[in-house]
Amino acid sequence: MMNSNERLMMKNDRHSRQEGIVPPENIFGTEFDYENSTGEISNIRRAPAGYGKVAVLEELEAERQITPDHTVYVGDGSSDLYVMHHVNGRAGHTIAVSETKAIGRIAQRTVLSASALALLMPILEDILKWGADRIREWFAAQGLGLQGWDKIHTDWLTFHKAPIRIVASENAASV
Repeated sequence: MMNSNERLMMKNDRHSRQEGIVPPENIFGTEFDYENSTGEISNIRRAPAGYGKVAVLEELEAERQITPDHTVYVGDGSSDLYVMHHVNGRAGHTIAVSETKAIGRIAQRTVLSASALALLMPILEDILKWGADRIREWFAAQGLGLQGWDKIHTDWLTFHKAPIRIVASENAASV
C-alpha cells in the first residue's frame, strides 16, 4: 500500500519537471533497451501511451490494492483519452490540466494553474465534498492564501458563412 508521501505518475514528454518530486521508481513511461557500444536504442521494452496507459494503471491498482473508484487520473493530452474513458467508466475521477479540447470533453474537471496545488481543488470539492469556504480556510491554515479562483463553463464556438436556405411553407402563395 502506498504511504502518504509516495507519488505515482506516468511519464510523458514533460517528465523532467518531476525530478526531485516523484521518485524515479514511481515514474512509468516508455522503456528502452540500448546498444552498449553505441548507446542507440535497440528495442522498445514498453510504451505505455494510449491504451498502454490503461494496462499500467490496472497493474498499479492491483499491485497497490487500489479500487477503481479510488483512482484519480490527471492528463494533459490525446494520449490520455483512453485511460480517462477507462477511469470514468469505473467510477474513478479524471482531471484535465490543459486547454486541449479533446481531453476537456472527457475529463470530469479541468484545472488550469501554474501551481500543482490546484489539483487539490477537484479532489477537495468533488471527492471530499468540501465547499469553497472550507477549502479557503484549509489553504489559509497551511499558510497559503488563495488569490484567484475563477470557476467557469466554457463554450468554444466557430461560425462560418453558410448559404441561406429558404424553406417553402404550405401557406406560401402559389404563382
